[in-house]
Amino acid sequence: MHLNVSQQMRMSQQMKLAPRMIQSMEILQLPLMALQERIDQELNENVVLEQVTNRKEEYSGPAEEVEIPKLDIERREMTTDDNNASDFERLLEISKEWPDDNYTSGSRPSSNRVEEDGDRQHDVMANCENRPETLHEHLLEQFHCDAPEHLRSFGDYLIHNLDPNGRLQSSLPELAQVFGANITLQDADQALKLVQRLDPPGVGARDLKECLLLQITPDTPLGEIMTVLISDHLDDILQNRLPLMERKTGFSLDAIKAAIEQMGTLNPYPGKKYDSPHVQSVTPDLKLEKNDAGLYKVELIDEYVPQLRINRRYIRMLEGNPDAATKEFIKRKIESAKWLIDSIEQRYNTLKRVAQSIVDEQTEFLDLGPEYIKPLKMQDIADVVGVHVTTVSRAVDDKYIATPRGIFPLKRFFGGGTKTADGEDVAWENIRLKLKEIVDKEDKSDPLSDDALVAELAKHGFNLARRTVTKYRKALNIPSSRQRREY
Repeated sequence: MHLNVSQQMRMSQQMKLAPRMIQSMEILQLPLMALQERIDQELNENVVLEQVTNRKEEYSGPAEEVEIPKLDIERREMTTDDNNASDFERLLEISKEWPDDNYTSGSRPSSNRVEEDGDRQHDVMANCENRPETLHEHLLEQFHCDAPEHLRSFGDYLIHNLDPNGRLQSSLPELAQVFGANITLQDADQALKLVQRLDPPGVGARDLKECLLLQITPDTPLGEIMTVLISDHLDDILQNRLPLMERKTGFSLDAIKAAIEQMGTLNPYPGKKYDSPHVQSVTPDLKLEKNDAGLYKVELIDEYVPQLRINRRYIRMLEGNPDAATKEFIKRKIESAKWLIDSIEQRYNTLKRVAQSIVDEQTEFLDLGPEYIKPLKMQDIADVVGVHVTTVSRAVDDKYIATPRGIFPLKRFFGGGTKTADGEDVAWENIRLKLKEIVDKEDKSDPLSDDALVAELAKHGFNLARRTVTKYRKALNIPSSRQRREY
């Protein structure tokens, strides 16, 4: 074995992302509300960064001399402990060493102001909307009024095991076994029947068939026919096999059609109305306005985003030649603030350029409607703007634009397409709209099969495979030809 030391030269390419570049990409991808939260977080963490309360506000006049206290930077800022307790202690120490007017942009609130803020918060809480009643609360209140004492515990257990739709997800013997407490199957069945009598009708069912049958009462119109159809022919109803049900049940075709129509009044998900999912509001990042020449111009909506700047007081502290630790701390905070401000400005510029290029390509969609949308890829916009396609993807991600036709996500303007028989580019959206139009106009007594739909689309210049037509039909929730047939 020979051991030696030598030097070699090797050329290679590596991609390295600087922290500033990573931060810029993160800021670009944030939607408007998330950007506001990020800025609020930075305002809390970086003492050098401040919010401009008045956007027309400017600094004027010479900078006054400020006494620079000796700060214990190593103990307060060079530590790796970033919890809320250390931040609070740091603020307390700063408040003892610095006058109020040297580190805040406003005056300290008076005791009266504090009381007014407390009253205002109390008023806000008093006027908040009450939490809606849940399905479990609604059922428990009814169950405790009529249920026998020995069945209440297991009845409560059954109610708490209902899913948001009001159905039991496990069998009754399994629930009784898990519950224990010497509950017999007879008592468990009795408790379940009591739960199934509660309002809304249909709760406590173990499947769709039982849920629908529980909602049929002696006063329900065509209740006898509906009971037979639901009990024995539910799959035939879903497959629209009306003649087969006519032969098996002996009911007339008109009676079966009337019963199926009456079944539309039943609710397969009785507990759904008590489920109040959170509805997320959409705040557009951009808006469109037409100029005098009739062209669409993109404008940024930045009224929700605070305008930032670097506190001049810290810059004057640097000019006063502080100690090395203080100087290093202020420089680091100022550099971090500059990076954030530059990243936000770059986000605005990139987002506006990308959105303007999209609008220029989809002007006919905005003027004439969705059927005039063009096939558009992110790579096309990236070539126009002069950025990478991933930058366009981050710019349009979870971003919305307010247009004369409503609020749309920016991704709505992208989509693939194909060529017609005449060589014209057409978006997949237009093909889906044409497919829906053909199905709406067909003879429902003899609906078009997927092969017939392929032929009809070919007459309009859309040459598509049968599997493509089937995929689009299912995406549009259009039933098959058998299910669309009317007898």
